[in-house]
Amino acid sequence: MNRQLRHVCVTALILLAALIVSTTYWQTWAVGSLANRQGNATELIARLTVDRGKILAVGSLLATNRRHHKRGITVFTRHYPQNDLVPQVVGYATTLGTTTGLEQSLDDYLTGANTNLSNTFKQELDKLGGQTVKGDNVQLTIRPDIQRLALQQLAGRCGAVVVLDAKTGAVLTMASSPTYNANLMVQPRGYTKVKKIKGTCGDASALVNNAAAGLYPPGSTFKMVTAAAALDSGAFTPTSPFNDPGYCIEYGQHVSNAGNPDQSGPEAFGNVTLAQGFEHSINSVFCNIGKQIGGEEILKYAKRFGFYSLPPLETPSDERSISGLYKNFKLYDPTSESQIDPGRLAFGQFNLLATPLQMAMVGQAIANGGKELQPYLVNKIVAPDGSLVSKTTPQVLGQPIKPSTAAELNQMMQLVVQGGTAAGVFPTGLKVAGKTGTAELGLGSVYDAWFVCFAPADHPRYVVAAVVEKQPNGFGASISAPIAKAILEKLMGA
Repeated sequence: MNRQLRHVCVTALILLAALIVSTTYWQTWAVGSLANRQGNATELIARLTVDRGKILAVGSLLATNRRHHKRGITVFTRHYPQNDLVPQVVGYATTLGTTTGLEQSLDDYLTGANTNLSNTFKQELDKLGGQTVKGDNVQLTIRPDIQRLALQQLAGRCGAVVVLDAKTGAVLTMASSPTYNANLMVQPRGYTKVKKIKGTCGDASALVNNAAAGLYPPGSTFKMVTAAAALDSGAFTPTSPFNDPGYCIEYGQHVSNAGNPDQSGPEAFGNVTLAQGFEHSINSVFCNIGKQIGGEEILKYAKRFGFYSLPPLETPSDERSISGLYKNFKLYDPTSESQIDPGRLAFGQFNLLATPLQMAMVGQAIANGGKELQPYLVNKIVAPDGSLVSKTTPQVLGQPIKPSTAAELNQMMQLVVQGGTAAGVFPTGLKVAGKTGTAELGLGSVYDAWFVCFAPADHPRYVVAAVVEKQPNGFGASISAPIAKAILEKLMGA
């Protein structure tokens, strides 16, 4: 072959390759963004003709398709077999191209637009041959039986439950209440019907994933972070002495202890240790810790656990909230100690808001020897031909506290369950480490009730964070700890 002919052949091959790459990009990888352009009817029809990938949980189908024939064209609409089980996480995909939740963030996979190379070429051949394009299937870490149990335990009350695998970070449950039937979203006026669901608290939207986006004052569950800062910094030990007269004095005013179900009458314990202050959730002890180590030190450790950062998860970023201090509904980060009330911050008040996911991450780090893992919902993604597209492996986010600090906190959290604010909730054979929270809302005796725990305490496998909103006399021990009890008993066969 002469040189001129060789150049012509090489040029032709380069042009052919460029054509293939260009076609593949615009018809495959870019199809997700093109489809989201309003008014692009051609792309919308193209989306409807894709056999969208399934979303599955452990042993259960969460999202699939229904096939329809219209005017000689095969189109698909979404169907959610589990109805109201996990709609805020899975989200929905409508015939108008609207997507939320994982249906949105994993859209490229579910439409086959972001997959392995061999499958990409197969998709292109299917298109050219008029064959139906199939999306990838997504396998989640969600345990449907535990998810359903969590919703049953919430019983329509506004709130959320998060269950994590202590050793991997896998999200086993992400329940949000009120919930809704996702199939309504693909029906006429379904969105309007769902918008009217407000739950027993009267102001919560069923569309919001309270577990990852709901912001609540964490109350005394935040004492896990304050205690971590106190111990890890070396400022205190579990045996450090305190005197509790029933209040601490800050800025010349009394900061009183809260009432707790483990003691009748005014709460005052006298001489106690830090461990006992944690066990009985004594506000004055933590108020004095905050005054000594300072609000900036507490916030520094909070940030180590993930506060002031968007929690990493596969759901859309606008469906997750950042935990931290809020003023006028906006996150703010103090630039000096003078901008912080360290005493109230130390026991989880003072404009502090946190998501159940964030508090579960704190519990997970303590359970895992101080090593915090990235939470994840997607176990693996599989192509239509069964080949593996991707699989999640556990990732370490950081080491917010030393292993020795985590061990001390573990022991202190066990005291809470054995003889403290959560005494008598769990059966003797179930070894649990936990922390109650009764967050003040400025509504008299109406509180947000919290409980964060892990079990078995000596070899942690599961972490549970539960919050129930606006409960009359809503102590964490009486409202939220029983939710964790039911979940742990099922998980561990107790």
